[in-house]
Formats: sequence, C-alpha cells, structure tokens
Amino acid sequence: MTSPVWHPFTQHGLGEPIPRIVRAEGCALYTDDGRRIIDAISSWWVTTHGHCHPRIMAAIADQATKLDQMIFAGWTHEPAETVAAALVEMLPAPLAHVFFSDSGSTAVEVALKMALGYWRDRGARHRILVMEHSYHGDTIGTMSVGERGVYNAAYDPLLFDVGTVPFPAAGREQETLDTLERLCRTESPAAFIVEPLVLGAGGMMIYGADTLREMHAICRRHGVLFIADEVMTGWGRTGTLLACEQAGIVPDILCLAKGLTGGAVPLAVTLATPPIFEAHLSKDRAKLFYHSSSFTANPLSCAAAVANIAIWREEPVLERIADLTQRQEQKLGKLATHPRIRNARQIGTITAVEVEDTTGNYLSALGPRLLAAFRERDVLLRPLGNTVYLMPPYCTDDTDLSRIYDVIEEAIAE
Repeated sequence: MTSPVWHPFTQHGLGEPIPRIVRAEGCALYTDDGRRIIDAISSWWVTTHGHCHPRIMAAIADQATKLDQMIFAGWTHEPAETVAAALVEMLPAPLAHVFFSDSGSTAVEVALKMALGYWRDRGARHRILVMEHSYHGDTIGTMSVGERGVYNAAYDPLLFDVGTVPFPAAGREQETLDTLERLCRTESPAAFIVEPLVLGAGGMMIYGADTLREMHAICRRHGVLFIADEVMTGWGRTGTLLACEQAGIVPDILCLAKGLTGGAVPLAVTLATPPIFEAHLSKDRAKLFYHSSSFTANPLSCAAAVANIAIWREEPVLERIADLTQRQEQKLGKLATHPRIRNARQIGTITAVEVEDTTGNYLSALGPRLLAAFRERDVLLRPLGNTVYLMPPYCTDDTDLSRIYDVIEEAIAE
C-alpha cells in the first residue's frame, strides 16, 4: 500500500526507499526492522545533547500533566516566562525582548517584520540586504532573503526583491565589505540579514569572524539593522553558544530555533533590542506588532527549552563540544587526504568536504548515489549536492564517529 505521506525535499517519483524509524536514543535512530542508524546530521541540525534526552523528556512529560496549550495573545504561563528570563540572562545585552514562534523560518519572518515595523515611523525603509548563497527558510519571506535557485524557482513571482552582497570567500572579503558599504550608503536599507560564520544549506560555506565583525560595523555606521539568523549556528554548533560571540558582536535582532529545545520539539524565538520593541510600543493599538500563530509559546515546548537551558547551565556542554570538535578535526584531517576529496573544512562541530564531481551543484547526480550508499551502511548523512557534511549530536562517541568517517570513505570508493 502506498503511503499518503508527502515527505519534504523528497522526489517520490524516484521510488527511493523511506525507512521507518520507531525509536531514538543518544546519537542513534532505530528502524522497524531492527537497524541502528547513526544520526550524523542531528536530524537536520536540531538534536544537540542526543535523542530522547532524559531531562528534556521528563520536563515535557511533567508539563503535559499541568498545561498543554493555551492562547498566548494577552495571556501568559510560567514555562514561557522562565524561558524568556533565562534567555535574556544568558545572551548578551541589549537583547532584552523575546518573541516566541514555532520554527526557524517563522523566527526569520518575525525578524523581517520587526525590522520593517521599526522603520515605519522613521522614514519607512523597506529594502533588505542579504548574503549570496544564504538560506533562511522556506516561507515566502524567508525564500525572498535566501539564494534563488531550483528549490524556489516555481515561486519566484511571489518573492520580493533584495540587495545581495557576495559571499566573503577567502581572498574576496574586501569585495563583500565594499559592496555592503555601497549598498548601505546608496539604498538606505532597513536591515541586513546573515547566517553568522557558516552558510548551512548553501553548502556549509565558512567565513571569518573578522569579516562578520566588519559587516556589523558597516551596518552600525549607516544605521542599518543587523539580523543574525542563528537558527542553525546557535546552541554550540560553531564551538560557542552563539556564532556571533566569536566576532564580539551583538545583533539588533537574533533568531534562534532548532537546538532551543535540544531538538526535541518545535520552538523558536526572535530576540530584539529595546529600540526594536519600543518602535512598536504605543497607546495606539494600530501600531502593535502584528504576528502570531496558534501555538505561540506552547507550554510543552517551553518546558523542553527550560530543561535544555538547565543542561547548558549545569552540565559541561561546551567541554563536550570542544572534545567532539577535536575528535572531528583529527578524522577530517585523514579524510582530507583522499584523492577525490576537495575543500575539507571545519568550524566547531561542523565538518564538510566536497566529493570530486563534474556537475558540482545541488542537483548533482552524485548526491543521491552518496545518500543511498550512506543509508545502506546505516548512517544518516544527507549531502548538499556533492558536499558531504557532518553535524553530529554532542554525545556522539568515538566508535560512532569513526564509523561515520569510514562510511564516507567507503561510499566515495564505491
């Protein structure tokens, strides 16, 4: 019987197998036929401490006996208040206001709307600047500020125009900075949105903290709001809690999701500085911030976030990250010597390589072949075209990590 499920980023016309997962623990997923699958990409970059982490699962179960879901417009509850207060305490000032949503895409949509709302009574700036090869989500606004390509070509009539700065590849950093300076000066944009230090879906493209710092400074000089999309990079993936820390900057608006609950359940936040909040503060009801969803600040999700934050406070998470980073560095060094491997790179717990391929794009025929080879060897890796990347949970031990790298070599040889 054919399943009625329509899976994301899946071409059902190819008839590729879709394994059924029945449980998960630590860095592993288990299928209905008894296979153990090593989750080398944290199930699309969300799982940080490991699947079904006992503290997070217990928090969700406890909350489920108290309060499941309630309207958050004009009402509140303790788990949301606790999450918001904890985030303001652990993140740099002046990020003092927390707006809840339910996914990374939504967190970015909220950020864009906040930026435009800020400028409503300050000259009505509308232009958004973006970085080449960026990805910020799959809703209409987030596709508009992301790279245009095969994955959003069908929706092009709906997308709004943006200004684009080139990706600051090695040797091209000054070109990026000069372009940003020119666009800020000539187009009076409302905001510039970036993925700090590493572009995820764009191919795990890494750039330097110095460039991030300079881009932030240019926006400051021209009064352009700086939006940091840390949906993927946040919660330790680059080696620090936030990628922005490595550049010593604080954005005007910060987007977090994925690891906010340890990856257990959906939740997102958009944090803003006081000027952003105060631009929407008025006795005029028409000037309120018009955004919500039915499940804003869901209590079960907030309880998971409270548990995740407690883990960060009480356990040596950064030490685990440093250990995983070091072990990955050693194994990546060996893999990089393979004759078909190009451009091996790493930032924190993220590693990536490019497999020699003549097509070399997102629809590379090599990608599905690698995906199948990994799946047959019980490793969850999902190449971006011919780019193979790892982003494992922080609990991944050396046995599983070695197996992942061995499987990559086996698949390339095959």
